[in-house]
Amino acid sequence: MTFKDDLESEVSEIFSSAWTVREGRTVPDLENIKLGDNDAVKLDATVLYADMNDSTDLVDQFTNEFAAQIYKAYLRCAARIIKKEQGTITAYDGDRIMAVYRDETKNDLAVRSAMKINYAVREIINPLLKKKYPEKDYQLKQVIGIDTSELFVARVGVKNDSDLVWVGRSANYAAKLCNLDDYSTYITGDVFDTMSDSVKYSSKDKELMWTKLIWKARDNKTIYGSSWQWDIG
Repeated sequence: MTFKDDLESEVSEIFSSAWTVREGRTVPDLENIKLGDNDAVKLDATVLYADMNDSTDLVDQFTNEFAAQIYKAYLRCAARIIKKEQGTITAYDGDRIMAVYRDETKNDLAVRSAMKINYAVREIINPLLKKKYPEKDYQLKQVIGIDTSELFVARVGVKNDSDLVWVGRSANYAAKLCNLDDYSTYITGDVFDTMSDSVKYSSKDKELMWTKLIWKARDNKTIYGSSWQWDIG
């Protein structure tokens, strides 16, 4: 049997096998889902994607060592904040991080995480960057996307080299929202409609922190953008 025959057999088995799907109460990990079978976990969750802007220009214009320091600083702060806000980190992908929130207040937690990451970039990373490298003309910018929906989680890859794939609107939309760049954070209408006033309005003067927008790339769906930040204390 040739290598092509092997792949054809495996793909045919994937296409013909029935799925075993169960409701998830927690965010699954690799050990919770089988690789060889069409096994999956279904859960309602909110997904956050945090993505650095202009990382291509960063690596083109500066040394690898400098770029790596920016990557590490951003992802370290984002990861610490996500975990403090009860999010589960599901992937690091170059200059971006993906997290899933499962709590009853999952939208509030995700949105507060985004605003705190924005604070960390503006009030921690960029000031320390300027202090360390006053001669370098670079300021870190980033965009975060958030959506909430049902997710279908399956395991992909091969033995000893596999990962989870998060299939569903929230994973896709959260990532796509990162392609917008007028605001630091974008959320879908579903997130906005079900999050509490504590992350809609400022605590000081009750000003709405979000601007209603039309997402033309996705059939004119309603989304919201904000560049507000949340003091991490």
